[in-house]
Amino acid sequence: MPRVFVQGSPTGHYPRYAPEAGRGAVRRITETGEEILHKPCRDVTEFGPDLAALIDDMFRTMYVAEGAGLAANQVGVGLRLFVYDCPDDDGARHVGHIVNPVLEPAPTGRALLDDVEGCLSVPGATMSVPRPGRAVVRGKDKTGAPLVIEGTGYFARCLTHETDHTHGVVYLDRLSKRGKREALRQTTAHRDEVFARRAARATQLS
Repeated sequence: MPRVFVQGSPTGHYPRYAPEAGRGAVRRITETGEEILHKPCRDVTEFGPDLAALIDDMFRTMYVAEGAGLAANQVGVGLRLFVYDCPDDDGARHVGHIVNPVLEPAPTGRALLDDVEGCLSVPGATMSVPRPGRAVVRGKDKTGAPLVIEGTGYFARCLTHETDHTHGVVYLDRLSKRGKREALRQTTAHRDEVFARRAARATQLS
């Protein structure tokens, strides 16, 4: 079985970091409570160098923050796209980006899977969130070409989590009131530690 899939296609060899990151700059990551994270994003209508540069920055920012995915509104841009570098439960690595993502409805009657997830915009918190075990997202790549990405297990969780961001939904919105309070408590306790680690990694990746 191929070990790496780039934009949904199997690839024989791939570097530790997506090449886009080498061209990008680190941007500030928005945090829960900021308006841009809590309202639906706009469709991307212009495909060109500005979009490509944004994707480069998003990859670099994601790696510095040790994330598996990052949506544009998490770097302060209210457009519908995200990048990812995420494993599935079989150990395969999935790397890519998707513009104007649309998540196919999950089959009715199929149980959701509870597993722990975090969010770069909720620094230092991890909580169990029910998600489908399989996800299919349709959209476009940075050139405007049609794209379909399928994922299972943890990668399916990443795809649904990041698509949520494009709709202005953070994973805290899928928790009970008690769960949300606990996540925010964790953030208060660990935020400084997380930001110190990000600052150190920004230096390492420069």
